[in-house]
Amino acid sequence: MTADHSPERPGGASDAPHAPAGRDAVVTDSSADLFDERLHVPWWWWLAAVVLTGVVGYEIQLSAHGSSWSAIGYVVTAALCALMLWSMGRTRIRVSPDRELHAHRARLPRAVVARGATVPATAKSAALGRQLDPAAYLVHRSWVKTMVLIVLDDPDDPTPYWLVSTRRPAELLAALGIDDAAANRPGVAD
Repeated sequence: MTADHSPERPGGASDAPHAPAGRDAVVTDSSADLFDERLHVPWWWWLAAVVLTGVVGYEIQLSAHGSSWSAIGYVVTAALCALMLWSMGRTRIRVSPDRELHAHRARLPRAVVARGATVPATAKSAALGRQLDPAAYLVHRSWVKTMVLIVLDDPDDPTPYWLVSTRRPAELLAALGIDDAAANRPGVAD
């Protein structure tokens, strides 16, 4: 039985886009992911970039004494701001169909995960500060308020746990098939 005619895809090949052949065959179908989130910067940062472009462009125009090339300052500043914000918001967190966590460029198989917990915004500074193990793996974005803590059970890996920023921690843990240890503690309010 081929993947296109499996029980998960009863409609066969007509329901799914055709998979690329050859060396492009490693491209994954993101619609099959159990969880997918891109950690974009907040929308108002783009408004701040517009203001910054105006201020810096105007300063460049003033220093160029209004010459014909002084408008280039606006274009260059806008391009640099857009490039910076775009690159900051490229981080992607996803869980593949085989329950493998992809956090930015790193991958974590489900088989090495012992347990997981949400880290609320109120506990984030403690988790990243005095309680942080230097050997932990971090995918932290400051504009994302919540995180997940994923404890590893791999004797070959010196990394004790992962801390991953996500706006939807409960969905991420559910996609991994992990119970939220923070939700199971007595005295923890929703």
